[in-house]
Amino acid sequence: MNPDSPLETRFTREAGVRVPLICGPMYPCSNPELVAAASEAGGIGIIQPVSMTFVHGHDFRQGIKLIKSLTDKPVGMNALIEKSSRKYHDRMVEWVSIALDEGVRFFITSLGNPRWVVDRVKAYDGIVYHDVTERKWALKGLDGGIDGLIAVNNRAGGHAGPHSQLQLLDQLGDLEVPLICAGGIGNEKQFAEAIEQGYAGCQLGTRFIATRECSAAMPYKQAILDAGESDIVLSNRITGVPVSIIKTPYIEKIGTKAGAFARWMLQGSKTKHWMRMFYTLRSAFQLRKSSLDEKGETEFWQAGKSVAGIQQIEPVATIISRYETALQEFNS
Repeated sequence: MNPDSPLETRFTREAGVRVPLICGPMYPCSNPELVAAASEAGGIGIIQPVSMTFVHGHDFRQGIKLIKSLTDKPVGMNALIEKSSRKYHDRMVEWVSIALDEGVRFFITSLGNPRWVVDRVKAYDGIVYHDVTERKWALKGLDGGIDGLIAVNNRAGGHAGPHSQLQLLDQLGDLEVPLICAGGIGNEKQFAEAIEQGYAGCQLGTRFIATRECSAAMPYKQAILDAGESDIVLSNRITGVPVSIIKTPYIEKIGTKAGAFARWMLQGSKTKHWMRMFYTLRSAFQLRKSSLDEKGETEFWQAGKSVAGIQQIEPVATIISRYETALQEFNS
């Protein structure tokens, strides 16, 4: 970190932002207003294309234009590159092309080989970071040409990893690319400590659900405020692999383990892809419904262990300003 600028890291230089903070891509919670607010406040908001189109009903290009009408600061895009179906892959290729055409230059890839995204983005002098949960996936990402790594730890929401924040830093610290801490950052002290440990930035998701700009329903936001770390459980009934969710009466009723047939399907080299596709399609509808349900009847909510540090619903700018100040003070 530049001693003359305590907020500057290699990530902030590459992404063109002031604060080393990413508002992570979230299905179903990344509405355009939230993405724009994070970027306008000095971090960078990341577009989640399925959330943009399927949940919030925007044409993808028009959704980006809406974001650009709310901020002239850089925004990013999440490209989920697992080839679960040819149709989905073709749609993701189209979305990446539209994003590049609309001026997006920072991309986060997830769940596959990032090479095709890297090749397209580098033609526009863009930057690609890649989600990883352990070293072997980081090495494959580096082989694919990525510029940085999103180190997803065991406190993250969504698809959490098996390792702690410090374990991932130890595993990946010698790879000579910027590392972003993803998971468990629920307050400004944790943010500043992660940067001091050697991370080039932090990616926050759950913290930004409990904001005024996020369009998630109030019962979802209130559940985040009410939850503690022990209320976050792993369920493989959503996508076939463990996902961090809030333990609610609904979750206790349906359980967190896949059934016997699903477990058998998930063990097969070919059948696991079919089973995961089924889970993904089913959960896409469930998560969309529950995130927008103001009655709070479904109680099917993703969140990470950062809930312990989240006490109130605030504007995005207030949160990022507080984190920025904390990092400045930590390094003064």
